[in-house]
Amino acid sequence: MTFEHLSLIAPILRALREGGYEKPTPIQSGAIPHALAGRDILGLAQTGTGKTAAFALPILQLLSAGQPAAARAPKALILAPTRELAIQINQSFIKYGRNLRLKTAVIYGGVGQGPQAHALARGVDILVATPGRLMDLMGQRLVTLNRVEFLILDEADRMLDMGFIRDVEKIVAALPRKRQSFFFSATMPPAVERLAAELLADPATVSVSPVSAPAERIDQKVMFVGRDSKDALLAALLKDQSIYRMLVFTKTKHKANRVAEKLVRGKISAEAIHGNKSQGARQRALQNFVKGSTRVLVATDIAARGIDITGISHVVNFELPNEPESYVHRIGRTARAGAGGVAISFCDKDEREYLRAIERVIRAPIAMDDSHPFHCAETAAARSGGVAPRPSNGGGCRRNARPAYAARNGRGAGGYARRESRQRWN
Repeated sequence: MTFEHLSLIAPILRALREGGYEKPTPIQSGAIPHALAGRDILGLAQTGTGKTAAFALPILQLLSAGQPAAARAPKALILAPTRELAIQINQSFIKYGRNLRLKTAVIYGGVGQGPQAHALARGVDILVATPGRLMDLMGQRLVTLNRVEFLILDEADRMLDMGFIRDVEKIVAALPRKRQSFFFSATMPPAVERLAAELLADPATVSVSPVSAPAERIDQKVMFVGRDSKDALLAALLKDQSIYRMLVFTKTKHKANRVAEKLVRGKISAEAIHGNKSQGARQRALQNFVKGSTRVLVATDIAARGIDITGISHVVNFELPNEPESYVHRIGRTARAGAGGVAISFCDKDEREYLRAIERVIRAPIAMDDSHPFHCAETAAARSGGVAPRPSNGGGCRRNARPAYAARNGRGAGGYARRESRQRWN
């Protein structure tokens, strides 16, 4: 199937060709025909599946066919949980709509509102916003939503995780009742299901894969390690120079800063990205990561929403997430656009229950890699209900037990781990 088969108009098809797009992804081929027919859409898709185009292309086409409003108030509203994702969505609308006479704007917090207010005053057709800043501008009567014809909630599960549910409800209450709504989420916990039921009317459901299943091309492994040895294990992995772009996840902003600072002290180029960073600092960190001048990006779950970067070779869960569905979202940052990738999870004794919950959600055990010098036999044995060997160091975790690990077979830490993992998976 090609984009021509989706009944898209010539200006959009031309923009897609100019952008190098050849064939629609499953979420696009499933959602676009229903959207063009006026149906509400419930899209279940992980990041990296092309879901932005799945709602952007039909909205651009439907808006281009309508009559321009005199006041030029927003006719399409896209809500996103983070600044990064909002910016990315706005850039996509600009790219796909380059041959159409439609105006877009993006508003988000963390920066001065002046330029955003001016953009709204000049008039926009398509508004991409984070809920908090949109609520601020609505309270100042700088934006009106009474002409909105299309509502899109992207990353709805993360929207709820971040506590935006009340803001979303207030924003929706300000919209016309007659509208077409699109609802996209990587996971569907009960709270998300309830919100979708409230917002959508007889939706067409488009699911490209089970929301609990990670990409097949991701080589997953778990490394059992003492909490105090995680920094050393991360540094050991990075001695493998074939690990050229690594995304590391932590639970908190403080831990993200600390991990990045330790890597920098070890002469490894690294930066942290989280909600306390200014928008400029976050954008510079992402740009450095894309260019390759930063080898390791350390992020919290919230800040990582909107990171759509191809070529991430490794994702490391420095700390396992409390919510197992977040594991699927995290590791989906690698193996993009048909490439392969490696996902490594550090698990200490206090995180064993998180690991069990993740394995229940993905319906498969994660292969253990015990080839590293910080293997914690006590934690590994407890995972399977076994009995750990008598510890020689009083903690049940080997430390520096294999000093030649980083240079074994001349392949480095990551290379050795990948060979071991392949043997276990095959």
